[in-house]
Amino acid sequence: MKLILSALLTGTLGAGFWLVRSLGDEAPEGIAQIGPLPLQTPLKPIPRQTFTPTTRKGYWNPDVVGDFKLPATKSATFSGAGRNLHVQQDWSKLFRRGFSSIDKTRMAPEEYRSEWNPKPEGWTSRLKPSQRTLTIGQGYMAEAPFHINWARSSDRAAETWYIRPYGDQQFKNSVNWAMLELNGGCVNFGDCPPGKSLSTFSKIYFDIENEGVGNAGVRQDQANLYVFMVKALREWVSPYTEIGSIAPVPRNSYGYSRARDYNAEPDWLWNMPARQTPASRLHGMPNDIVGKSFADVVDFQMPGTYYVYPDFDYSIRHDADGDRHWLAGLLHEQEVNQKLSSRKRIAWQWLFNTQSSDFPNSEKAKNPAPPAVAEGMAVFLWFTGAYGVILWDDAIDLKPDQPTPSDPAGQGIGNDRNYACYEHYVHGLWRLFRHNADLFTGREKYLNDQTECSYDNGRTWFKYNANQLKTRNLPFVRAIVGGNQILVAATRPYARPDQTSRVMIRYTADGYRFYSTITLKGDEIYLGRATMPKVSTARKKA
Repeated sequence: MKLILSALLTGTLGAGFWLVRSLGDEAPEGIAQIGPLPLQTPLKPIPRQTFTPTTRKGYWNPDVVGDFKLPATKSATFSGAGRNLHVQQDWSKLFRRGFSSIDKTRMAPEEYRSEWNPKPEGWTSRLKPSQRTLTIGQGYMAEAPFHINWARSSDRAAETWYIRPYGDQQFKNSVNWAMLELNGGCVNFGDCPPGKSLSTFSKIYFDIENEGVGNAGVRQDQANLYVFMVKALREWVSPYTEIGSIAPVPRNSYGYSRARDYNAEPDWLWNMPARQTPASRLHGMPNDIVGKSFADVVDFQMPGTYYVYPDFDYSIRHDADGDRHWLAGLLHEQEVNQKLSSRKRIAWQWLFNTQSSDFPNSEKAKNPAPPAVAEGMAVFLWFTGAYGVILWDDAIDLKPDQPTPSDPAGQGIGNDRNYACYEHYVHGLWRLFRHNADLFTGREKYLNDQTECSYDNGRTWFKYNANQLKTRNLPFVRAIVGGNQILVAATRPYARPDQTSRVMIRYTADGYRFYSTITLKGDEIYLGRATMPKVSTARKKA
């Protein structure tokens, strides 16, 4: 009989009092500890920075922490709110607060050229290519001058032009031309290569959100267009430019962490190969994309999800298979999608709830992520082996200390929100990367759901995925191993402030024998690091 361990919640955990219950054959089998526990190696807690979160509306302070940089192996794009608050005082500040690039919508006028923002001859942007990203929304293709209706209605796929015939007066009404006109990126920054116009953004993110089709009969045309869109753009970008899209992803769980997703197949639009159809031949699809899928042509996948208000609600339960759970949802999207595709992963994150009439208190984006959630988003994503993140917001510029709008529609959003969640998020990045950047070399190992923990004082050891941790209401623990170093993140999501939880972790591979105990207080985001002891030669021979 397979056993799992579930905490008996009687106010205080950690006294070694656990209830063992059988869940049948679907539960992962625990490994019994053989012999006495080895000596434990204490984890050294990663420092926290003391700061007072802002209470001002429409403001956040990046100086709650000092300078640090993201490791070169990772990417973090700022597409959030309020860069304007600080850019005039120090335009490079966010690059020393964990971000490696700025989305074009958040750039200062001094940083790019356009028809309405001219620059003198010889001008070059202060932003390096690695510091620039571009997001392409559906409006870019749907509106003038391209008028590509498919961008807003995927069911128009079969009537959409790939490439118009030479001399066609409506040549701009084609996906090919819409991608071609993005070659002006280098003009924006004054760094066009000799005799060429190419986009010089480091990353381009598609956010057209038209991946679903109501008419199954246009699925092949839909897949063809997604492949062609990326392939056509590739002709007009710099060799170092990476391309990806918020959708499709191999598996979109929409913020849920259900057990069934761990055995799911990839979404059809992710890996359907391009094939000619009568409509695609008529509308100029080239043969050179035949046989290629969207998964083949993008540089990275973008699994991730925005939260709705119940994800932040500490007063409700979060431990049923269908319940929403902030950390299980975050980890689930990464665990599932990394198994379905080897493409690098970049997640979208937003520190407020997304609007949804389907969930209580989610009708407006007015609820900030609680402190532990905001900090935990900035920590746990990187423990999955994710390549990057985009911190996004529906607000761009902020104006602090404004009176509450008289119109209810403007209350609780934009300048009327408290942005202390940004400070907790940056604090999480600082704790992780200011003190542990040396681990992120590209050679580190991410344990993910192979992180081995014990919830009965070391008698039995389990490897749980995010859903299993959620449904068993256990502390979440994830680890990264680099050489003889182990970095551990842990938390008890939704725990009461007076609640204490204990969990043990071990790593017994690659010649190491590491055991340690973590004590958690409330829902704190714990970070600890240790040098793992090697198994002695005599012990190996025995």
